[in-house]
Amino acid sequence: MNAAVRLDNVTFGYRRHPAVHHLSGTFEAGSLTAIAGPNGAGKSTLLKGIAGEIRPLSGEIALTGVATRDIAYLPQIAEIERSFPITVLDMVALGGWREAGLFGRIGKDVLKRAETAIASVGLSGFEDRPVGTLSGGQAQRALFARVLVQDSRLILLDEPFAAIDSRTTADLLAILTRWQGEGRTVIAVLHDHDAVRTHFPSTLLLARECVAWGPTVEALRPEHLLTARRMCEAFHDDAPICQAGEGHS
Repeated sequence: MNAAVRLDNVTFGYRRHPAVHHLSGTFEAGSLTAIAGPNGAGKSTLLKGIAGEIRPLSGEIALTGVATRDIAYLPQIAEIERSFPITVLDMVALGGWREAGLFGRIGKDVLKRAETAIASVGLSGFEDRPVGTLSGGQAQRALFARVLVQDSRLILLDEPFAAIDSRTTADLLAILTRWQGEGRTVIAVLHDHDAVRTHFPSTLLLARECVAWGPTVEALRPEHLLTARRMCEAFHDDAPICQAGEGHS
């Protein structure tokens, strides 16, 4: 079964201060959706909430076709510790942790899949290279390879193309398109509106609340982008938790 995500009046926040307000809608199974919006719009917070990294202050998230533990979630590369002494092959093989178990060993089948994934992202010959020696683009390729090994039906990516070269971006965008073609549900936080318009059929434009959600050509209309920017500029960081029924969905 392909994965779908339904949000029912969900609010996320930190220390009871809301970062995403009363959001309702569905990421359809097999869809390729961008989450766009200004800085401070709550995009990464929403992705962490879907991934189960944080719990909603209110509302519910319903997953169909995938359990929370099986979601492939790739945070921003700046949040990933790259100094840990591990090789590229071992790091990519960690995508098969479900098969190995918490204290199990990575089997030959997982290692073979990891080698195939490494080749598919253009890192052949890097298997024994320490992760800490990789460039930003190489590290992101390796992380995409780990997602390939995980083989999840729901893939969440937070700024996957930030601070990497154009060739790497093009190669990884091709992998996203392939994932959608395989029926996987892919949700990615992006700042580059040109890339969103070119490669993502659907977009959620967020400004702590939903500004627009639907076909990208409609969601990223200039008036919607202006509204999103004004909403984020007007938001007060010390605002109290809002009550149920307030905000937009």
